[in-house]
Amino acid sequence: MSQAPNELNSKKAFFLTMEGLEGTGKSSVIFYIKDKVDKLGVSLKIFREPGSTLIGEQIRSILLDRKNEELSVYTELLLYLAARTQLIEEKLKAASSIVITSHQSPDGDAVGSSLSLYHYLKAKGKEVSVILPDASPKFLNWMNGVDVINIYESDSENCQQLIKNASIVFSLDYNDLKRVGEMGDLIAQGDAYKVMIDHHLHPGDFADWMYSDTNVCSTAQMIYEFITNLGDEQMIDTVMGQGMYVGLITDSGSFRFPSVDARTHEIAASLLRKGLIHSEIHENLFDVNTLDRLKMLGYSLSQKLKVLPNIPVAVIYLSKEELDQLDNKKGSTEGLVNYALSLEGVKMAALIKGDENKVKMSFRSKGDVPVNEFSGAHFSGGGHKNAAGGVSFDSFEKTIEKFEKVIYEFWNS
Repeated sequence: MSQAPNELNSKKAFFLTMEGLEGTGKSSVIFYIKDKVDKLGVSLKIFREPGSTLIGEQIRSILLDRKNEELSVYTELLLYLAARTQLIEEKLKAASSIVITSHQSPDGDAVGSSLSLYHYLKAKGKEVSVILPDASPKFLNWMNGVDVINIYESDSENCQQLIKNASIVFSLDYNDLKRVGEMGDLIAQGDAYKVMIDHHLHPGDFADWMYSDTNVCSTAQMIYEFITNLGDEQMIDTVMGQGMYVGLITDSGSFRFPSVDARTHEIAASLLRKGLIHSEIHENLFDVNTLDRLKMLGYSLSQKLKVLPNIPVAVIYLSKEELDQLDNKKGSTEGLVNYALSLEGVKMAALIKGDENKVKMSFRSKGDVPVNEFSGAHFSGGGHKNAAGGVSFDSFEKTIEKFEKVIYEFWNS
């Protein structure tokens, strides 16, 4: 499948239905198809229903009945959405304990979406806990509810018990259990009903209920839609909205990435109408630089930024020793790679920094440069087309040498 068929290039919608027993390979086929159509620029949504509830089974029988073959695709879509909503609503009503999780090295979208969902479920009268694999950056510590977050790295015994006792475990802003470290095995082996809400490519097959949309700019936007689809948009207040807005602006580059669409701005506008003071959030996120961080920024741009010869790629190299001398706090290099990308004529930028026993990388790009594919092919990473991360367990020097070799291969391929 090297190019999209004419039908896929049209504005029509199509449904592919997979039927079969457990373990017969349905998921493998689905994700193979999704991988192919993603590369063609065609949007594919994955639904695991209808079914699992009385209403769901009735809807399923309607959709599979040959007498209903003339149903419009929009009618089918509404029926699917009704079945999915009914299922998760019943699960939430029955849940005695809910755990919300997000990925390692949590960013604004991970923390924001987790806290938004936390406040919503608390407002619904549920017993809820938030667990992150490790601590979030200091610049997020002002957010409402951040003090209730459990950190697995420093309180593993308590977190293990919370996961073990959970009726539902939410996986937010990640689609592979490897992204939560040791917590992944606990979630996989637990009896809890598993719910994934995420916007990254290539979702894993661990969730019982999946909301995956790779065209959305943030998981926070998906949490707004999730609550709305449950009929509770009127419940969204400024406390829930704070986390949503943080996720929206941090994962969209303050609304400038190509994944931002009209709906993103509509949701932001809705939050403002509910009374959210967006200027305070911007100040708390972006106007809290320390002197050390500004010195690190100045050093990085004046001494460590370089544009590679003959290709529109800029890179900043920072060794662990340099960071230790400057400002090596969690989150201190947040957004640094974007300065490199802002150079005139540059289409791709990288931040390569030394860390304890590994080298971390951040990649950003403009237009049709798929940094997620580059990172996945060479640095065990992934993410979005224009924003991805990676890691190397080679030395800092060998990692730089490898990067400067493979980036030319990638660019000239």
